[in-house]
Amino acid sequence: MAAAEQHYILTRPAFDAPVKIAIVVAPYYKDIADNLIAGASAEIEAAGGTYEIVEVPGALEVPTAIGIAERMSNFDGYVALGCVIRGETTHYDTVCNDSSRAIQLLGLQGLCIGNGILTVENRAQAEVRADPADQNKGGGAAAAALHLIALGRKWGGQRKGVGFMPAPDEFKLAGELKDNPTA
Repeated sequence: MAAAEQHYILTRPAFDAPVKIAIVVAPYYKDIADNLIAGASAEIEAAGGTYEIVEVPGALEVPTAIGIAERMSNFDGYVALGCVIRGETTHYDTVCNDSSRAIQLLGLQGLCIGNGILTVENRAQAEVRADPADQNKGGGAAAAALHLIALGRKWGGQRKGVGFMPAPDEFKLAGELKDNPTA
């Protein structure tokens, strides 16, 4: 039984500069979404961060909204929230798999995303997982985003010369002069 399990939780990261996060939520099950938001916002505030809540129609739209926000705004990271409860059709599998895969792909592109989209068999499971006083999956998703932001800030300025790096300007100029003696 998952409730009896004890899990290790990383220490909350500290930040020298403020953190701004977009909480992107699909409030299809409004009460569950509200609990996820409560957990996520409390975690962000505890780390000294700020947040903006963005609502979208469903879990499949969460990754798209994150992608748009990344291109058109200035957030440090994202918290994806929502709930998908198994129904009678395979739509559940599509929504769970595709939303999760899209969030993972955005993360692999360098976005700092905590995935708090619940994928459950029934409402009772969702209620326990969303409750900030119980499993607090919204807070866990925010903590994941904060940890990824901290890693990005830690490693963001470091360059080790691995991979392709453009030639220094003095080499470019010398090559241009050799190739075009009239320059």
